[in-house]
Amino acid sequence: RNGVDRMKPPSFVAAMLAAVASVAGALPLESAEIAQLCTDAEGPAHCARKVEAEQMKRLPGVVTRDGDALKVALYPNGTATFTDVNTISGGTSYALWDYVSEINATVLWVSRDDDAGFLLVQRATNRQTPLPAEPVLSPDRQRIATADCCPQRCENLVVVWRVTRDGVVRELQWAPTERWSDAGVRWKSQETLVVDYTVDGTETGKTLERRLADPGWSRVGGK
Repeated sequence: RNGVDRMKPPSFVAAMLAAVASVAGALPLESAEIAQLCTDAEGPAHCARKVEAEQMKRLPGVVTRDGDALKVALYPNGTATFTDVNTISGGTSYALWDYVSEINATVLWVSRDDDAGFLLVQRATNRQTPLPAEPVLSPDRQRIATADCCPQRCENLVVVWRVTRDGVVRELQWAPTERWSDAGVRWKSQETLVVDYTVDGTETGKTLERRLADPGWSRVGGK
């Protein structure tokens, strides 16, 4: 999700949790775990590094870290290296966020200057796909969904991506007519998405369902 500049202490931990998901089961760790890990974090990148340290205990062999270099293990062999870079404007940093075993893909948290998002690395091909929000895999493992909605610096789109060996490509996208302050997605079935969202300026969460066959989606690619 974009807008790391919105995530400063003492509220950045809550904002980071909202940025990656708003539905149960979508986070790599429970919300309470992340909040506890990041109580003394200096910012989102530091928080993500703390999440990485915990995930490395739970996901042995997925990545290794050598200082500023994060090395993602490829399959059946090889590595993809992502190196943190510091610049006057902030730089780029990477951290292990999750591993999606069903599609053999590693998910990295990436922050670049004042923006943040995710990078999905397919281990069998080293195909790398930037994502605006945390990916949620469909039950049939053929698609992922993302929801990137916030008052500023977000796409404000719900997107369905097709998973292929050659990469992950946008297939469908939908823009809500109202401005949402936050949103998360989950799959009801392989053909239906559930979207949990909050309209900007309100505090009450709402839910809607959208079938992939419903009118209103824009087809933007895929196979």
